[in-house]
Amino acid sequence: MTPRSDTHNSTAPDDRPVNNNSAATDDRPATGNTHSAEAAIDLDRFADIRPYHDEEVEAVLARLAHDSELLDAITRFRLPRLARFAPPLARALASFRLQREMRGVKTVRDLQLRIADYMAHMISHTTRGFTVEGLDRLASDQAYLFIGNHRDIAMDPAFVNYALYSEGHDTVRIAIGDNLLQKPFVTDLMRLNKSFIVPRSVKGKRAMLAAYQSLSGYIRHSITDDNHSVWLAQREGRAKNGIDRTDSAIVKMLCIARRLEEGDSEIGSAVRELKIVPVSISYEYDPCAINKARELHAKETDGAYEKVEFEDIFSIVAGITGDKGRVKLKFGTPLPGDFDNADQVAEEIDRQVLENYSTFPSHQLALAETGLAPELVDLTGVTPEDRERFQAQLAKVPETLRPWWLLQYANPILNRAGKARPQDA
Repeated sequence: MTPRSDTHNSTAPDDRPVNNNSAATDDRPATGNTHSAEAAIDLDRFADIRPYHDEEVEAVLARLAHDSELLDAITRFRLPRLARFAPPLARALASFRLQREMRGVKTVRDLQLRIADYMAHMISHTTRGFTVEGLDRLASDQAYLFIGNHRDIAMDPAFVNYALYSEGHDTVRIAIGDNLLQKPFVTDLMRLNKSFIVPRSVKGKRAMLAAYQSLSGYIRHSITDDNHSVWLAQREGRAKNGIDRTDSAIVKMLCIARRLEEGDSEIGSAVRELKIVPVSISYEYDPCAINKARELHAKETDGAYEKVEFEDIFSIVAGITGDKGRVKLKFGTPLPGDFDNADQVAEEIDRQVLENYSTFPSHQLALAETGLAPELVDLTGVTPEDRERFQAQLAKVPETLRPWWLLQYANPILNRAGKARPQDA
């Protein structure tokens, strides 16, 4: 993998970035000259949300190698018996293995080269093929804001990154909600892999406004100053019901920075400079589908769903290690600037996402199983093997959860045809 390094004249005097919220409402445009003192100060306003820079990598890795919570998490997964009967020894072995695996990693690029090897292994062992379309229409030396549908916490941007890397493009900076950063070691791991933090837990209108001004500024800075692409989900959270819809509030957030820094409130100008590219990802099978069905069932029957501790972390592990069948990723075309409002932008993103979404036999078989919209069912090309795999997956689903499990696969077809239930969106 050959990602661009995240090196700037930043910031923190020790191995953790300093917090500097004072510039969250700073309307000065970034200079783009990272060699000047003024640019360094400008960049430092993003210190509490940005990914780690190259000069921070070694210190963060050293900290992680001795983080007891991370080591416990590793040993529970890789050394469960030893972790149960001899926790100190298990942690010591995990620490040694982690330090050995990370030997020689001094930059973000070094780390992502290692991740590329793991991705190749994961694809060969947990998928029946990964295909990519549309990337040949995008320039490898140009930064884009990729806005994608969201099905898996970690794998959606990981597949985007692997596709970009394989075709000689730089990898993306990844937007990740602070609700996922439940432990310091999770924050470290994410920020080492070029993730930046989206505020979801901020309380109060003024604090939230400042947080989104900072977020908007960082995304704009990344695209227009750093020429570094960004991946962002089209709405908060995964589309657990299989209905992909763009939240226009996200579009409005993206336009804040240009309005503050340039005094330009034209939404078309902001969209044009960000070079927004819709991205569609589809999985033949979702390793987290049963858990999603359980959440949807609870919300409909009980009115609420309470997550267990670290549930999102468990979902990340399941998404990485679980069977995904075939995976298809398709890049759309950059949005033009002829929009009058955020709703129009969201509609165009939705149009491209749905048009480019690839369905598999699992989607058609699920739709047939529901009995909904039989006129949309197309079983042409569905093989006996496809049916057998589908029935094997369905057999794992508790009877009470099957309607919600089936709709996750049926809804992409219904949504494209405008027949998804409005209350499910």
